[in-house]
Amino acid sequence: MADKFILEVVTPQKAVVSEAIQSISAPGSEGEFCALKGHTTFLTSLKIGSIFYKDSAGNERKLFVNGGFAEVLPNKVTILAESAERRRDIDLTRAKEAQLRAERRLSDKAADIDIVRAQASLRRAIYRIKMAEVR
Repeated sequence: MADKFILEVVTPQKAVVSEAIQSISAPGSEGEFCALKGHTTFLTSLKIGSIFYKDSAGNERKLFVNGGFAEVLPNKVTILAESAERRRDIDLTRAKEAQLRAERRLSDKAADIDIVRAQASLRRAIYRIKMAEVR
């Protein structure tokens, strides 16, 4: 049995995860990182993507994360995310509607469109859809 450590994923609205885990993989801004109990301490920003972790029983769990920060300590990983959702909590219909809205904004040639914001919305929607559809 693998050594366990604590994972906490927190958003401004709620605590999404607080449990003992065996391992974690997350989308760091400089590349994906993995951690086990006893990992060297570091702090990194996160980009939009998926967090994969093995719970204390060894089951693989997945979360969507929309940026934020991760603090890795030898006995704990804390993720402060702009938003995060467990795969089972993703509303697929809502995510597809968000994708369509973002695509419409990007195809509109109006001068008042915030391209960076629309691209970020599209990336979020695509990641959420991929995660929700893969069971």
